[in-house]
Amino acid sequence: MSGERFRVLVLGGYGTFGARICGVLAEDPSIELIVASRDGRRAGAFAARLAQQTARTVDWIACDALSAGFGDALVAATPRLVIHTAGPFHGQDYAVARACLAAGLHYIDLADSRDFVVGIGTLDHAARERGVLLMSGASTVPALSTAVVDDFRGEFRRLDSIDIGISPGNQTPRGPAIVATILSSCGKPFLQWRGGRWQTSHGWQSLARKDYPPPMGRRWLASVDVPDLALFPGRYHDVRTVVFRAGLELTVLHLGLWALSWIARCGVVRDWSRHAAPLRAMSLWFARLGSNVGGMHVALAGEDRGGKPLRLTWYLTAGSGHGPQIPATAAVVLARKLARGTLTARGARPCMGLFTLPEFLAELAGLDVRTTVDREPTL
Repeated sequence: MSGERFRVLVLGGYGTFGARICGVLAEDPSIELIVASRDGRRAGAFAARLAQQTARTVDWIACDALSAGFGDALVAATPRLVIHTAGPFHGQDYAVARACLAAGLHYIDLADSRDFVVGIGTLDHAARERGVLLMSGASTVPALSTAVVDDFRGEFRRLDSIDIGISPGNQTPRGPAIVATILSSCGKPFLQWRGGRWQTSHGWQSLARKDYPPPMGRRWLASVDVPDLALFPGRYHDVRTVVFRAGLELTVLHLGLWALSWIARCGVVRDWSRHAAPLRAMSLWFARLGSNVGGMHVALAGEDRGGKPLRLTWYLTAGSGHGPQIPATAAVVLARKLARGTLTARGARPCMGLFTLPEFLAELAGLDVRTTVDREPTL
């Protein structure tokens, strides 16, 4: 593109993930940043801090994505791209994406809600006609998890199973939206592709233990519904099992969620997310315990190119409180690619296959983030 800077509006710009996205994009000379939120005072204060830190202009606007005037506010701000970080997404519709579509703007969200991410395809035809890209799920799943599987897929002649897990450190900040998202799935049934057929699982059940590289160590994990469970069987046609688990570092909190899942499954409480505020307050009693170290794994199993059994596990470990940068980074990678004109795809789609694993990891240079790969010996 020419010398004109690419304007990016971050909705929820001072939140847990929005602030991290803004902090990186504010330093990019090809991007002009707009911090947006319902609270104009806080948005303005945050924009002023970023401007002082980067010695660059950072704009801000007060806007409410649920208001009738939201579309007009977008047009007045004149962005080229809107990054939607204001979750939780499990109870939202596509109002923000539709407003971007009407205004002819690119759109990225950080949703990890299965139905929300999968359903973005309903806007595909309209997005292609408008010549814009609407991307849902630019987060750890399915964006990063897909990049990992794609990077190692070539080592397999046949890929039988994909097993993914995420465990943040207990001292990682957890805002109200994150807690509501976790609680919304407690005890809820969902379909999981196991053994070549769809089977029913329940949120935060099917307990398991996983050993991560130090300093993470052993963590509890439990089944959680994510977009990958619906998307991966179609993307990787030979796979017979796709598993996703998440966990909390502290045993007391993880097993507490497991207990809540049984209460929900029995019908005593239908939706724990309605009690997110008091439950979040209770979890903060333990905020000083545990660590600020979190991570994830992606384990692939099948046959290698020579027909021998192969199991490969990719690990990412984030220390020094840098874990929250992981779900924020996909949007940064995509924003930079759009700004430079190197991402030419158009339409509405889940965020899969739009960047490579090396592109993602390059954005994390300088942070306390390490990756390792374990390959079990073939028989």
